[in-house]
Amino acid sequence: MATATFKSSAPALRLRTSAGRPSLAELSDEDLVTAHLDGRPGAFQELFHRYRDRLVHFITRKTGDGDRAQDLVQEAFIRVTRHLHRFDTTKKFSTWVYTIASNLSKNELRNRSRSPLVLFQKLTSNWDDDHRPLQFEDISMRPDDLYRKRHLQQLVEETVSELPEHHQLVFRLRELEGKSYEEIAEITGVNLGTVKSRLHRARNSFAARIETFLN
Repeated sequence: MATATFKSSAPALRLRTSAGRPSLAELSDEDLVTAHLDGRPGAFQELFHRYRDRLVHFITRKTGDGDRAQDLVQEAFIRVTRHLHRFDTTKKFSTWVYTIASNLSKNELRNRSRSPLVLFQKLTSNWDDDHRPLQFEDISMRPDDLYRKRHLQQLVEETVSELPEHHQLVFRLRELEGKSYEEIAEITGVNLGTVKSRLHRARNSFAARIETFLN
């Protein structure tokens, strides 16, 4: 896969310009999108540098491959450049770019043909704050393993899709992607109390729906 490297020809301004307009570092993500589309030099590079390291860490956690994560972050920003003109600046840029990175990570795992998605703990029991997200197991790819992989993936996806939309988001971020409560609060734009409340309800709803399939 061809990749591109985003480099800034000059460091982003850290002080207000002589014209009095805010420096790039002072702009919000969404204002940087607007500035880039308006042709302001360095705006896109500022966005890239804000999120590069965080996305590399995020994708590395999901795929277990730090080198590949570097390539996937480049691919994520290639996709951003292609579709930035359609981005709704009333929405959070962070949510959008993390969604792109998450989808690329899922594609990477799928392409590795890794073995079945398993429920590492009984889903009707209590969740611990420090538990791991649902993961892929590395076992031999027997025909019955492939069937179980497809069956469990479909079962989890169908069950999650039945949750209310705002419950789906926090459940996916926590249980399927392993993000912290603080990260979820940042991505969704709600406070920690709301995140925990939504997650508690989402977990209960998910467990109630999936219980009959696990017994």
